[in-house]
Parts: sequence; structure tokens; C-alpha cells
Amino acid sequence: MFKQGNIIKLLGILAIPLLIASQIIILKGIWQQKDEMLYSRYRSLTQEAAASLRSSGQYIDPYDTVRIILDYASKQYADELVEIKSDSAELTSKKQDIYDYFLIALNEEQDYSAYLSGFFERMGFEKDFIHRIVINNLDIIDGDTINIYRDDSFRNFVPSFTAASHGSKSSILVQRQWFSGNNYNLNFEYYIDFSDKQKMILRETATSLAMSILSIILVVTLFIITYNNMIKEKRLSDLKTDFINNMTHELKTPLATITVAGKTLEMDKVRQNDGMILDTAKLIGKQSVHLNQLINMILEISMWERTQFELSKKPTNVTDIMNDILLSFQNGGGKTAKIDTDLRLDDISAELDTVYFTTMINNLLSNAVKYNERNPEVKVKGLVENGMVHISITDNGIGITKADQRHIFEKFYRASGGNIHKYKGLGLGLYYVKKIAEAHGGDVKLTSRPGKGSIFTVVIPC
Repeated sequence: MFKQGNIIKLLGILAIPLLIASQIIILKGIWQQKDEMLYSRYRSLTQEAAASLRSSGQYIDPYDTVRIILDYASKQYADELVEIKSDSAELTSKKQDIYDYFLIALNEEQDYSAYLSGFFERMGFEKDFIHRIVINNLDIIDGDTINIYRDDSFRNFVPSFTAASHGSKSSILVQRQWFSGNNYNLNFEYYIDFSDKQKMILRETATSLAMSILSIILVVTLFIITYNNMIKEKRLSDLKTDFINNMTHELKTPLATITVAGKTLEMDKVRQNDGMILDTAKLIGKQSVHLNQLINMILEISMWERTQFELSKKPTNVTDIMNDILLSFQNGGGKTAKIDTDLRLDDISAELDTVYFTTMINNLLSNAVKYNERNPEVKVKGLVENGMVHISITDNGIGITKADQRHIFEKFYRASGGNIHKYKGLGLGLYYVKKIAEAHGGDVKLTSRPGKGSIFTVVIPC
């Protein structure tokens, strides 16, 4: 079965693409609808414009210049065609020239586009468009009728040259015209198409598009926040469980020892032996001190969370206090460790709380010895750089993974290799170190590789 986190993650992975796909389908529908509305709007406007032009009191033919030009040109072309009727190759070439000339004249000399543009602008609509004229049929007349071009609807003729294509699917057919002159017959269609049609539709769909994009971003953001919160809550829950388990284990050891010692004192042979009574009393006292230290540590951490952490700092020779700490550690829990010292502190003084500073360094030294599967070797270095005291403690222990390094200074956190009771602890030591270093206005840094040991560097101002 999937765990809750995996289910939420899977649902999120599935839901986001589905949401994006649904939004794309909706936007596509809106786009098509706007496209159809745009086509219908301008088709209606062109009909109104044509009706307005016809009903005008002073009607002006927008093709009058074209008619004059084509009348004159068609007379010349008629004479030329008579002379080359017998030469099929030259005739085909001439037909292409005639077709091209008529098409250019229609496009460049007509005034209908200017009229439509002005009409659209007066009606408050987009005035810029592309016009396209398509010739359907063109004849030159000189006694006989010579067909220059006929479109595919006239199936008995296939032109041997390239003609202009009909309007595109999105083009709007405005009108069909028949022109008849003394020497030509012409049928053509006039289309319009908007050069910035996509921009026009985009402007009209901008709100829907923005809302869709915003909804996608919002859903993705909420999913990420929810997932991160879930992971954070799970990690906190795991830390709480680990802390309770570790705390239970740590408390049981001194309590069990004290209980056994108490039972021992009830024995007659022990009560009659002053030496055994003294040893048992010392054992009870030692375990009571250890139990008291555990309780005090928890109480101090709780106090730090509720109030501002304050130190009682005073000028202290860093070299002297480091030597005292190292000597005390070697005479105590560090007897099994080989400790190399290199303190180049130039008898510098710093504002320190000697009690907390000692606790901080002792925690780092204890970890260097405790989390070690070989003969412990510890190197302690000290130097002054840029007005800061740097104290590094290097060990040859089990090391810390990259994943654990991100959380190692968090409260109750224990590295993945330390959650088993092979290495005792509550996950408070490095949290304690970090808090003390920060309270002194400094910080603590970590460099480590699994199986290669760790380097903890305390940096405080001097």
C-alpha cells in the first residue's frame, strides 16, 4: 500500500497535467469562438459598408480608375494577341503577362480598400487589414473571344500558368464583380484578411487566458506548499518519535541503575559491608547527576524557545580556556582519544560566556569520540582571521551524509546512522552548539564525508 505522502504526490502529479490539459481545451474553445465571432462581425460590417456605398447620395465607383486602365490596356493586348495566335508558346506567355497586369491593376488602383478601412474606423473597429483579389475569369475580345484565364470551376480549361489563389479559410469574401469593357470581360472576387487577427483575438481572450494561467500557477503553488508542509510535518513527527524513544532509553538507564542500587542496599550482606554501601551510594549519586543533567538540558532548551537566549560574557583569553577544556576532556571522557592541538590564537581575548563556551567545545569533542568506529583521532586547530576566532575540531569518525548535514543542527535531529541505540543521545548536542555559537555572535560550520570523518568549525568574533 502507498503511504499518505506517496498518494498525495501521485495525485498531484496526475492532477496538474489534467488541469493544464483542461485549461488548454477551454482556451482553444474560447479562441475558436472568438475567431468565428470576428469573422461574423466583419462580414456583417462589409455588407453594411457595401450598402452604405450604394445608398450614398453621391455614389463614387471605387473601381473607376481601374476600369479606365483596363479598357486602354485590353485594346493593346487584343491587337497583340491577333498577331501571335499561331505561336502557342508565345501565346501562353502573353496570357500570363495579361493576367499579371490585370491582377496588379485591380490590387493597386482600386479604392475599395480605403473606403472599407475608413468605414471600419468610423464604426469603432480595427481598420487595418490585408485585401486579396482573385480573378475567376478573364477574356480579351477582338471580334473573337480569347480566354486568358478561367478558374477550376470551369472544368473544360486548365491554365498553363500560375494564378492567384482564392482567399484563405479565414478570409472574408466581400464582393464578386463583373467588369465588361470594349475589349475584355472580367470576373473577380475581393477578400479581406486581418494582418493582426491573432493579436485581435488575443486581446479579446486576454482575461480568460490570464485567469487560466493564474489558476494553474495557483494550483501548482498550493500543491507545492501543501506537499512541503506535509513533508515538514512528517519530519517533525518522526523527530518527535525519535526524541521520545531516545529520551526513554536515556532515562531508563540511570533509573534502572538507581533502582537496582536501591534493591542492593536492602540486602543484609550489603548493609553489613561499609565498602559496598559506599560504592553503591557513589553509583546512585553518579546516575542521579546524569539524570539531572538530562532533565536540565531539556529544561534549558525549553527556556531558549520561550525567552531570548542571554549569555554572561566577559573578556576571556581564548588560548587559556581552550587549554583548560582540552586538559579536562583528556582527563575525563577523552582518555581513549588521541588529540593533536594546534592553537595559533596569539593570546587573543574574546567576549565569552565561559560556561556555555566550555559546554559547546565539550559537545564537539564528545561527538568526535562517540561517533567513531576506530581509534579516535581528534585534531583541534585555532587561528584568528579577519577579526574572527576560528576553532576547528577534526575527527576520523563515521562522517555525516549530505542529506543529514542539512538538518544536523536542528533540535532533536539525529543522523540516520545515529537513530539506533548504538550511539546514545537525544539529538540536542549540535543544536546546543549552534545556539551557543549564534548567541556569541558567530556560527558553526560543517564539512563531512561518510566514512571519512567530520570537521566542525566554530567562528566567533574577538
